Amino acid sequence: MLQGVASPFFARLADALRACGHKVYKVNFNAGDLAYWIPRGDRAHFRGSLEQLPAFIESLWKRWGITDQILFGDRRPVHRAAVEKAERFGIRTHVFEEGYFRPFWVTLEREGVNGHSLLPRDPDWFRAAAVYLRDQPEQKPKRFHSAFRKRSGYDVIYHVAGMLNLVLNPRYQTHSPITAPVEYAGYILRFMRLPFWRKRDAAVIDRLCREADEVPFYLLPLQLNTDAQIRDHSRFDNMLQAMEYILESFARNAPGKSRLLIKNHPLDMGLVDYPGQIALLVKRFELENRVEYIETGNLEKAIKSAAGTVTVNSTAGMVALGHGCPTLCLSDPIYNLPGLTWQNGLDSFWRDAGPADTELFEAFRKVVVHATQINGGFYCYDGIEMAVENSAKVLCADNQPLERLLRACPL
Repeated sequence: MLQGVASPFFARLADALRACGHKVYKVNFNAGDLAYWIPRGDRAHFRGSLEQLPAFIESLWKRWGITDQILFGDRRPVHRAAVEKAERFGIRTHVFEEGYFRPFWVTLEREGVNGHSLLPRDPDWFRAAAVYLRDQPEQKPKRFHSAFRKRSGYDVIYHVAGMLNLVLNPRYQTHSPITAPVEYAGYILRFMRLPFWRKRDAAVIDRLCREADEVPFYLLPLQLNTDAQIRDHSRFDNMLQAMEYILESFARNAPGKSRLLIKNHPLDMGLVDYPGQIALLVKRFELENRVEYIETGNLEKAIKSAAGTVTVNSTAGMVALGHGCPTLCLSDPIYNLPGLTWQNGLDSFWRDAGPADTELFEAFRKVVVHATQINGGFYCYDGIEMAVENSAKVLCADNQPLERLLRACPL
């Protein structure tokens, strides 16, 4: 096991794998990793530079006789050497990530996730695979409650332990460009203001939905600037660049009466002045009274009435497709398939895009859930217990569901 989430999930998964007869080792990269592993033993602690990491990982593979490696997030710098070299050593890589469908799923795939997923990009394959799975009952997740305070509590424990990095690993650099104190300060200030925004934002959504027949509106759900989906899997450095590109196209090509609703990400840290930046873009592109910005609100309610949804590669795009909302991606997420998303560019999207093929989307959802999704969560007791039990079944099998599906339905 390499680096996991800031919670006890990896430690409890290791216990389950040991109970199945496997030998489990852990590589810790910082004091936070170590805090969630004590007192389980069988570990190594990497204290070197990233340049030294490939040789260190290779030495562990040989010393411990590693057959499989498990990690969270295939784009973290501490994981790149292990992911890129594993195949030539005959080592299988299992990658966890937040769920493609949320909130009751997490993702588990071989070799990579998101832009590195092994899922085919052929709509006909999804149709054929869905037919192959037609006799299997629909996988409906067991629900659980995952409070933000629980997730934030786990995160605080991780970063408080991280203060020992000055002694244990002074050369460690986090994959996040934002330090924990700055992140926490941003969250505290933002959450203090949320009660003042909720009523206002709900009224904005109500008004736009009520007027949608006469004045259509499009939806732009923002993503986190720190997300690998933006940093590593898109052409934009941040969401401000994406907004500039989208608003310029909207000004030139969208129907004259239409509006654009921009909704912030629920886990945004509040470190970017989006209202101020949007105001500058509105003035620059002469979009006064045509662009609305909200911090909170019911995303699904807005999607149901929207004329279209524009996203870089957010999972909100799959929510939009599920509600029949025309959707365009500015990057290449797993759902960016002909027949699902608009394929003819942003400028034509505003006037010409139609809804997705509903039968194709149902086939896509059935296959993705079967092949890559684990019912459970990373940040609450019930979710962790479910994710551990369901993940262990997949990891202990000779082949993961997607591998079996690819053999049964070759491209």
